[in-house]
Formats: sequence, C-alpha cells, structure tokens
Amino acid sequence: MEEKILKGNKTGMAVLLLTIVLYIAAVCGIVWAAVALDGALFTVIMTVCITWCALGWLLFCGLKVLAPQEALVLTLFGKYIGTLKGEGFYFVNPFCTAINPAAKTKLGQSADVDGGPRLRASKNGEVELNLPSSKKISLKVMTLSNAKQKVNDCLGNPVEIGVAVMWRVTDTAKAVFNVDNYKEYLSLQCDSAVRNIVRIYPYDVALNIDTTGDGVADEGSLRGSSEIVAGRIRAELQERVQDAGLEVLEARITYLAYAPEIAAVMLQRQQAAAVIDARKMIVDGAVGMVELALERLGDSGLVELDEERKAAMVSNLLVVLCGNHDAQPVVNSGSLY
Repeated sequence: MEEKILKGNKTGMAVLLLTIVLYIAAVCGIVWAAVALDGALFTVIMTVCITWCALGWLLFCGLKVLAPQEALVLTLFGKYIGTLKGEGFYFVNPFCTAINPAAKTKLGQSADVDGGPRLRASKNGEVELNLPSSKKISLKVMTLSNAKQKVNDCLGNPVEIGVAVMWRVTDTAKAVFNVDNYKEYLSLQCDSAVRNIVRIYPYDVALNIDTTGDGVADEGSLRGSSEIVAGRIRAELQERVQDAGLEVLEARITYLAYAPEIAAVMLQRQQAAAVIDARKMIVDGAVGMVELALERLGDSGLVELDEERKAAMVSNLLVVLCGNHDAQPVVNSGSLY
C-alpha cells in the first residue's frame, strides 16, 4: 500500500459559507413561496427548498479540520482514496470514512495531539482515566515507554531492563493498512528487539564474551556499553517496523538492574571484587615501600642486615603497611642482635 496525498481540498471555508448561504436562501424561499406564490411555481420552489433543508446538512460531514502534524486517512466504500496532511480546513466527499485502528490505543506513551487524558467518575464512584480518541493520526514525535521486562543476559543472569523509544509515523497508508494496530505492533516489536539484543551482552564486563559477533572477545556489557546497546536496539526495531510506515528516531535505556532474586547476591559479589582489588593495590604499594626501605638502608650504610634480619624486617613492614589497624610500636632498648 502506497500513501497518496490529497491536494487541492482546502476548500472547507468556501463550502461552509456556501452551505450557510444556501440554507438562508432556502428558508427565505419557503417564506416567500408561502406568502406570495401559488400553483405549480409554489410547488416547485417549496419542494426544492424543503429538500435542501433536509439533505443539505450532508455537506457538513465532508468538512475536516487538521492541526499541524496531523493526518487523516480516508476511504470511500472500503477503497483507500488518499490522506489529508498538514493544517487546514478541508472539504472531501461527505461519504468518506476516516480510519485509525490505533485511535483508542494508549500503551504508556505520550498522548496524541487529540488532547490529553481527563479524569471522570465511574459507576462505582472511583475516578478513572478517560482517554479521548480521534481518527486523526499524529505525525509528531512520540515516546513509547514500555514496561520493565525481565531478560536473561548472555551469562544466564536475570536482568530487568526498561527502554524508551522515540518514534513517529512516516507513511500513514502503511501504518493503517499493513498492520492491524501500529501502536501495539510497535510495542510488541520493541519487546522482541530488547530481548534479542540483551541476551548478547553480560550485565558487567566478563571474560571470553564476544558481543560484536566478530569472534574476538571484547569488553562490551549492558552497564558499560549502554549507548551501543541502545543503538543496536534502535537499528533492529527500525528494521522490524519499516513495513508499518514507522520511523524509530532514538532508543534509550531508562532502567537497568539485576532481578530482585539475585540482586543481593550480585551486590555481595561486587563488594567482594572491590575488596580484592583494594587489597591488591595495598599489597603492591607495601611491597614497593619495603623494597625502597631496604634499598635506602643498603645505600646509606647505616646498618648491615643479614638475610634473617632482612626477612624479619620485611615481615614487620608488611604487617604494618597491610594491616587494617594502626600498628602498636615496641621500643627495643637492647642490642640489635
């Protein structure tokens, strides 16, 4: 299905004024005929004026008003005849029908241009959210914020992730006729794209994991490569919704965390890794300080130490430098040996 733009239909104001003038003329004609005419002429004028008053309102059904960034897909007796695009006051065939299968669909996304949500009271006294519907199709950039979903990463760890997608309709004919409901179609394809991409990456950097598909291990991860992951989600989603006349402008990760059932264990694991890294740094620094101390003592010649005394000195220095608490000094007032 190819989109066909209707042009030259911005005659709504002229048709509206003409219809009103003709109604006024019909009323005047009925009054004039009733007062001043009789016979065949009276019958003809009364028939024409009454017929117009009874059927002239049909022209009002062909008047369409569009705001900026709105479109209207029109069919005539089941046949697609074209799309109205752009702001203006239009007049089309009064028997045309506007189609928008996603008019009442709201999937946690930004409101369409037909107005925002309103509160109303339900029968049981509770307040409900009343979402107005319209057959007009919004051409604005809209944001789809899908609910958080649980996905296993490449290591099998359950991860909760949420994605926001910025999108818009580019081909109204494809959006209306190629898929049943283009908003639901976009949402389902978004879920599928997220799952396909997330399963390629680990949550954190892991060894021997290839996330690019080139056969070489890399340091890609959901937490550290969020921009790359979002870009791949956008690219896959765009490929899936191309036939639906939609354009995906951007995708962003809005929420990322381990699933609650393993979050505490993974936190302990991260804490243990941090402690090990800190201890390794402390030991490396302590060994360097011991080497420096022995080298300085040897160069200055203040004292000569045999291997046994050097080993004792190294042990004492490492205990002091690597301990969690401050060392308690012991004063030796006797001989070194």
